[in-house]
Amino acid sequence: MRAPLYSEHAAEILEPDVIEDPHPLFARLRSEHPISCIGETGVHLVATWDRIEEVLSREDDFSANLTGVLVQGEDGLPAVLELPMTQANQVIATADEPRHSVHRRLVQPRMTAKRIGQLEERVRLWVRAALDSWFQGGAGDFVPISETVPARAVATVLGLPDADLERHRAWAMMGGEMLAGKVAPAQMAALRAETGRMARYLAEQLDDARRSSQTESEACLLGILNQGVEARKIDLAEAIGIAIVLFGAGGESTSALIGSSMRLLAADPELRAQLRSSPDSIPRFVEETLRLEPPFKFHYRSVRRSCKLGGYLLGPGDRLMLLWASANRDASHFDAPDEIRLDRAHPRQHMSLGRGSHFCPGAHLARLEARILVEEVLSRDNDIGLDPDDPPRHASTIFVRRLERLPILATALPRADPVSI
Repeated sequence: MRAPLYSEHAAEILEPDVIEDPHPLFARLRSEHPISCIGETGVHLVATWDRIEEVLSREDDFSANLTGVLVQGEDGLPAVLELPMTQANQVIATADEPRHSVHRRLVQPRMTAKRIGQLEERVRLWVRAALDSWFQGGAGDFVPISETVPARAVATVLGLPDADLERHRAWAMMGGEMLAGKVAPAQMAALRAETGRMARYLAEQLDDARRSSQTESEACLLGILNQGVEARKIDLAEAIGIAIVLFGAGGESTSALIGSSMRLLAADPELRAQLRSSPDSIPRFVEETLRLEPPFKFHYRSVRRSCKLGGYLLGPGDRLMLLWASANRDASHFDAPDEIRLDRAHPRQHMSLGRGSHFCPGAHLARLEARILVEEVLSRDNDIGLDPDDPPRHASTIFVRRLERLPILATALPRADPVSI
């Protein structure tokens, strides 16, 4: 039998209210329909931890290749936008073996905890400068900070010129728009044109890296990709595709993590007080933010051949949406799954940064940036809070859990009474 057509629930994923708050829908899916098809699209939502883990363990049945995305058609009904299979768009997260391992072996040595840790002082200086300006201006929308810092960080890792920061910021926030679910034809054409401009820019930067005299140990990530091209491990289209993916993964997803961290902090004075008194708990708070609000709510898998999942028959060409944001709140794996708990025994046991061979290569960088932002905000003489007259608003995308507006109020922290001796 095929997966049941629970379109009255599954298709809600495209609705604006669900995009703003998907968690009630995901809770219903976990409870009632762990595997559910969106209308007649052949796209199936997979909502529980165990079923997602099963999919990830069956690479012979389920491919990471991105062959199509869910969209809302011009008639308002769910549909699939088919995507061409090219070397440029089947890289890193959307590549299967053996190409995935080739890509990962090039990228991962530049993204280790030790190498990323060398960026801490530089990132902290960027954050302090941004916060100085923000607080002096009376606080307000936090999104410019949550977008600029990650764009600058990923550009630094790639080896791109800092003078192009505004272009980098725009491109870093563009990656998930094609997967947003609600992209008009004219907007899609504009996205493809801008992606073309970005690809040409990166090709020029790769050429500059080719002419540099850096050794392998000194080379930036673009230099390493160029060396991969020269060694014929990858071709130029793959190198550019990897750089484009890293822009989005390192930019937009980290922006989403930082924004969610700030929203949760600004909404909870007790949490802020707890973290101020115990700053060693800040990394655990970052992990809880990742668990509760994954930067990417899901990733796709395509069905390679006829097979069953959870007793339901799937066919070649069907697609799965692996709902990380649902699995991370699965009560069969987490106590009090909807609450922030800083004392969880295994704080990193979530699906927000991928699993297994497709674990996010930029995880160390994302965690570093989010931790520094939280540390620096909480170290100020100002307290923060949400603006009751101007609530946060998420980007209109089914894919990325990114705030496009986060108004925050800042007030002076009360001074402690002097201690009499």
